[in-house]
Amino acid sequence: MSAFARKALGLSATRSGLELGPLEKDAEGAPVPAAGIHWSISHKSTYVGGVVAPRPVGLDIERITACSAGLMKKVADAAEWDLSSNPSPKLFFRYWTAKEAVLKTTGRGLRDLSRCRITAVIDDHHLRLAYSGKIWTVAHHYFDDHLASLADPPGLVHWTVSQGDSEVDIS
Repeated sequence: MSAFARKALGLSATRSGLELGPLEKDAEGAPVPAAGIHWSISHKSTYVGGVVAPRPVGLDIERITACSAGLMKKVADAAEWDLSSNPSPKLFFRYWTAKEAVLKTTGRGLRDLSRCRITAVIDDHHLRLAYSGKIWTVAHHYFDDHLASLADPPGLVHWTVSQGDSEVDIS
C-alpha cells in the first residue's frame, strides 16, 4: 500500500474520530478490519482515496472517459440503463464505481458484478443498489474529470478532498 493511501486512511480516521489499527489484507486481497474498524482504498494515476468506518465501507475512484457500448452492456443490463434517460459515460462510471464500492464492502470483488444491481438513480449524487439481500446507497463526488463513489449508510458520509496542501470539505 502506498504512503498516499496510508495518509488518506489516516485523514479519514482522524476526521471520523476512529483509531486506525494495522492495515492488513486477507489471502484474496480484501482489507481486514482491525478492532472493528473497516477500511477501503482506491488508487488512480493522479488520485488516491481512503476511508475508515465502524462498519463495512467501500470506495472507488475512476476517471470519466468515453466507453464502448459493449462495456456498458457488461456493467449493467437494459433494465438498469432504463432507470435514466441519459446513458452517458458519466452514468456508466456512476454505475461502475457504485457497484465496485458495494462489492468492496463485502470483499467479493468484481466476480459478483452481475449480481450487484442498480435499483434507483436517486439524484446526480446518489444511487441505490441491491446486492446480497441488502439495499445499498452510494454517494458520488465529482472532481476534475474524476468520480469517487462511497458505499455507506445514508447520512454518515463526510467527504474531504485533498490536493497537495489544500482540502475541500464537501458535506
